[in-house]
Amino acid sequence: MSTPARTWLDLAMQLPHEHLVALGDHLLRKPRPQLEGRDQPYATKESLVEMLAAHPKMKGLARCRLALEDMRVGSDSVPETLLRLAMVSMGLPEPELQLQLDPRDPFSPSGDIGYRAFKIVIQYEGAHHEGDAQRLADARRDRAFRDAGWFVIHVRLDDLREDFRGVIRRIKAAIRERAA
Repeated sequence: MSTPARTWLDLAMQLPHEHLVALGDHLLRKPRPQLEGRDQPYATKESLVEMLAAHPKMKGLARCRLALEDMRVGSDSVPETLLRLAMVSMGLPEPELQLQLDPRDPFSPSGDIGYRAFKIVIQYEGAHHEGDAQRLADARRDRAFRDAGWFVIHVRLDDLREDFRGVIRRIKAAIRERAA
């Protein structure tokens, strides 16, 4: 048996950097107890650093250290991590993850990624967003953001397939417009 964190280290030489970061983001993310039956992340950055120190001769240590620099708490899926990494690599500022419309209200709608300073929220919509109930919930969430003056950008699988180039152009245009 292996732990999720040790599996991350073991895969360091096989995975490209972005996927090593995405796997690491999954280890760090805050679980939803009502959906997952757990209330603690699989790892913390500190526990991963300790694991790397405990295995000083393992291949892949340098790759894991680089991945740790890019890992963030808050990404709920591989596409969200890949989008964030693409945004930053294309010159956009580091976005906020799991951004709540009203940070003081725990029941406030939230967005996957965004820029509070520009009132831009970005929603990655995977396959589970295609059901009627989820579409209705998404529409309510988007309406709340729009009513508060936010610009909402939807991202889908087709955007991922083109390395998010079109989405990044839309985000940059929205930032320019809102910064003016």
